[in-house]
Amino acid sequence: MRHFTNVKDLGDLNIALKEAFEVKANRFGYKQLGKDKTLIMIFFNSSLRTRLSTQKAAMNLGMNVMVLDINQGAWKLETERGVIMDGDKSEHLLEAIPVIGCYCDVIGVRAFAKFENKEDDYQEKILTEFIKYSGRPVFSMEAATRHPLQSFADLITIEEYKKKEKPKVVLTWAPHPKSLPQAVANSFAEWMNATDYEFVITHPEGYELDKSFTGNARIEYDQKKAFEGADFIYAKNWSAFADPNYGKVLNTDRSWTVDSEKMALTNNAYFMHCLPVRRNMIVTDDVIESPQSIVIPEAANREISAQVVLKKILESL
Repeated sequence: MRHFTNVKDLGDLNIALKEAFEVKANRFGYKQLGKDKTLIMIFFNSSLRTRLSTQKAAMNLGMNVMVLDINQGAWKLETERGVIMDGDKSEHLLEAIPVIGCYCDVIGVRAFAKFENKEDDYQEKILTEFIKYSGRPVFSMEAATRHPLQSFADLITIEEYKKKEKPKVVLTWAPHPKSLPQAVANSFAEWMNATDYEFVITHPEGYELDKSFTGNARIEYDQKKAFEGADFIYAKNWSAFADPNYGKVLNTDRSWTVDSEKMALTNNAYFMHCLPVRRNMIVTDDVIESPQSIVIPEAANREISAQVVLKKILESL
């Protein structure tokens, strides 16, 4: 595997899951793969789980790791061609990318949607330019439209906790005070559609995701109906996708907050969220603190998803 940006890059999911559980059982068994290899992690946006889990995964594989925060520890970067650079941006991305490539063997990139230009966001402009100009394998640590490391960890977690072969998994929109990208929701939908699970997406009208991600999922506008008989509830906020409201918050309706009353409609479902989570906006305290909350094991599996991806990339070098 040369690059990793979506579920298709991983190949056969059953094989990838088997590898994930092998890695989890023997995290330090592949150190020779990363010996004398260097990973550079590029952050255009803030991170906690992605930063720590990916760095830990690389260290498990024996890699050297460098971390660069573009907005704090580097020159401000210009991303547009044809711009007269007489402002506060001192370096162009088209010079910065190949320079970064000179110093490493693998590059991880984290760059969120900016909500300035929908076409640029959905063409993954920054991630694509790293792949095109760095000369190195590149993997996404969350991009404008997807968060594949998170989704892989989500899948690993569901496989660990499921009690039947084809569980009912529900992705539910929940309120948030700020405008958030569709990346996690898009990616989770894409990965769930690659399984044989029963998959339902529920959200208020106006929050429809790009159909290329939702695929064959059942869309349900009645949240309580969607929750009935569910085995896993995955809560996440996202802003509107459809024009002319792209990137906008259409409402913060607290009736969509995941609470114990709604969880009681499920088949004793597990609660999932990618974190960080706005308590009592996305989910109530009692739900996220309940025995059915698996947000911490889910976060722990971020190390495993990152290590499998890095292992596959290193094996291809």
